[in-house]
Amino acid sequence: MSSKNSALAHIARPYATALFDLANESGSLDAVEGDLVALTDLINESDDFSRFLRSPVIDGGDKRAVIDQLINKGDIGGVSANFLKLVARNGRLFALGAIISEFREMAADARGELTASVTSASPLTDEQEKALAEALKAKLGKTVSLDKQVDASLIGGLIVQVGSQMIDSSIRTKLTAMKIAMKEVG
Repeated sequence: MSSKNSALAHIARPYATALFDLANESGSLDAVEGDLVALTDLINESDDFSRFLRSPVIDGGDKRAVIDQLINKGDIGGVSANFLKLVARNGRLFALGAIISEFREMAADARGELTASVTSASPLTDEQEKALAEALKAKLGKTVSLDKQVDASLIGGLIVQVGSQMIDSSIRTKLTAMKIAMKEVG
């Protein structure tokens, strides 16, 4: 989930709003969200692709060519394809992850859902995702969609953020707390 006040959010929000409005008006909200979820999975699974999108060194024309190939081979069409081409043409691919996150928050809000940002040390299994979503629904009283990221530096556990609430059960955080406690003792 992007920070509401970050510079990246100021770039991402107008793009996400325009995409949401266009997808909603054209009746393709679910299809666009599905395309963006698949794209998010690709960004999260491929460090090379993620670096490629963010790199200021790679020529914009090269980035546009790769996006065109991705659209053609990835079965992305309609509103999603045109949107990706626009973002590439405007040189905003570095903000694509934040744009997608903003869009997904808008779509979830329109469905009356909450979005939880979940960071785990390794990809969650389908069963783990389902159990987490059910636990969050029981606690919050609303359907919760998961925006998943993987960060191996967590070692284990999860960091879950819903709005301003954060639950950090990562091993990295627990080890840091133990290190601080041991310094105070010694």
